[in-house]
Amino acid sequence: MVSLNDEFWDHLTGGYKTRFDPRSHFARLEAGEDVENIWHELWEELHHQGDIGTASYAAVPHLVMIYKKLGTLDWNPYAIVAVIELARTEGQNPELPKFLEMDYFRAIQELAEIGTREVSRAVEPGLVRAMLSIIAIAKGLRTHGRFLIKYSEDELLKIEQT
Repeated sequence: MVSLNDEFWDHLTGGYKTRFDPRSHFARLEAGEDVENIWHELWEELHHQGDIGTASYAAVPHLVMIYKKLGTLDWNPYAIVAVIELARTEGQNPELPKFLEMDYFRAIQELAEIGTREVSRAVEPGLVRAMLSIIAIAKGLRTHGRFLIKYSEDELLKIEQT
């Protein structure tokens, strides 16, 4: 995992294809400061209309580590990691840098393992879908993961009826 002290962070881009350094967001998220707004900002900066950047990739292991430390059920880590991973192979998004690959994919697997343990405690449908999405993605079922994260039950029923 890229150290939070590494100068690498100073040169990363987010979903807007502009420089974005998420380190201060990580610290505030881990401290429990203004969590809802921090997640909103991370969503805005790490993913924009299908676009992601190198900061998005570098953030994944840190977001999973923070989620593990906090120990509370939360839709955001599952959903944002799923969205970043699904966007990785689409559009004009940058390739995942080689030196990030091992930690990035390990974090996805780890989040899927956490989700496997936590899904039985989840009640909110969006959280369950996000958990199942990351589990599906980790198991190589990207299309299933995409449908789980992108569509609600009602939306899927409408699709099925057409």
